[in-house]
Amino acid sequence: MDTSESSTEPQTPELVVADPPRSGWRRWAMDTRPLRIPAYRRLWSSTIVTAVGSQLTAVAVPKQIYDITGSSAWVGAASLAGLVPLIVFALWGGAVADSMDRRKLLLITNTGIAVTSLLFWVQAFTGLESVAALMVLLAMQQAFWGLNAPARTASIARLVPEGQLPAANALGSTVMQTGQVVGPLLAGVLIPVIGLPELYLIDALALCVTVWAVYKLPALPPLAGGAKRRAGVREIVEGFRYISMHKVLLLSFLADIVAMVFGMPRALFPQLAAETYGSYGEGFALGLLFAAIPIGAVLGGLFSGTFSRARRHGWMVIGAVVAWGVAITGFGLSGNLWIAAGFLALAGLADMVSMVFRGAILLSAATDEMRGRMQGVFTVVVAGGPRLADVLHGTAGSAFGPGTAVAGGGVLVVAVMLALAAAVPALRRYRI
Repeated sequence: MDTSESSTEPQTPELVVADPPRSGWRRWAMDTRPLRIPAYRRLWSSTIVTAVGSQLTAVAVPKQIYDITGSSAWVGAASLAGLVPLIVFALWGGAVADSMDRRKLLLITNTGIAVTSLLFWVQAFTGLESVAALMVLLAMQQAFWGLNAPARTASIARLVPEGQLPAANALGSTVMQTGQVVGPLLAGVLIPVIGLPELYLIDALALCVTVWAVYKLPALPPLAGGAKRRAGVREIVEGFRYISMHKVLLLSFLADIVAMVFGMPRALFPQLAAETYGSYGEGFALGLLFAAIPIGAVLGGLFSGTFSRARRHGWMVIGAVVAWGVAITGFGLSGNLWIAAGFLALAGLADMVSMVFRGAILLSAATDEMRGRMQGVFTVVVAGGPRLADVLHGTAGSAFGPGTAVAGGGVLVVAVMLALAAAVPALRRYRI
């Protein structure tokens, strides 16, 4: 890899194995080599449960709040109540992940998430009907998730060889995107049959599998050794300073911010479903618009076999973000629902490519003692960017119309990403 932007670390000898070249259709099919490594397989298996279970709760909480209040404003307020602790604890969690055994941190936080899900079940089963209690529990859940996510992702680089990082990221991202499709559909089917309390209970019980899988991981203490590191404000600030000193890391974050803030039009989906695609059935159109991006991402993951052979990771990110912008522009200009959904699916595929290679850059270009903090910032960017986009697109859609706002945002993504790539060559030059 580019030595000016990365560090060398000793790899676990047993992880570095030679593989015969893949031929025929297998060149395109998902690269599953990381699953041969037992430790990574356990971590990935726990992600399957988390991906689906978290979406069950993500549907159940706003449903319960709306049932209690009859107000969408309260549903929006609950989303904010979950975002703030997620941001705070993701940044702190990154510093914690760099200062202690990541396996131990994963055990603590996964247990906390499971207990919180159990408390969700208790309040629903007892008929408490308290919005305040739901918001407190949601804040707790997101705080534990914020602590968990940086340690989970940062651990991957310790479990698989560097050449398999894109494949490992594709496996994890595909599972998460599949959860975003399957989880809400499953919740929609189960809520009328078994009710909200039992939905929470299923999530809590499933999370016990996650705790067991993490328990079976090897110890993942800090590699640096020596004096025990703290996990305070100074360490968080050091993480941001580290990003500013490594342009390839900074550009990888900016690429996601550009794509999501300017090009994520989900806030306009209800208006588009009602006004532009109403003839197809408003409810059907809305569901298809929301499902199209995750479906495209899942398809991209299933045919991600070529990812492991790519060496110019920087160009892969640049190309993926530009492709996202082009697809979003096409979506904004589409008057036909199926063509619009096709463009959104292409955008989802491009987002999968961007996510995989941005993740690989963060894991390979950062030293192990900084990976937790990098993943903490990554979590904040991924969570915060689409919410900023909701505000921007909602305002622009009201002022200029939804189609113009979406297409204009896509053009901005392409223009800004190309300008960044031209102005700062670090991302263009990065390769492994």
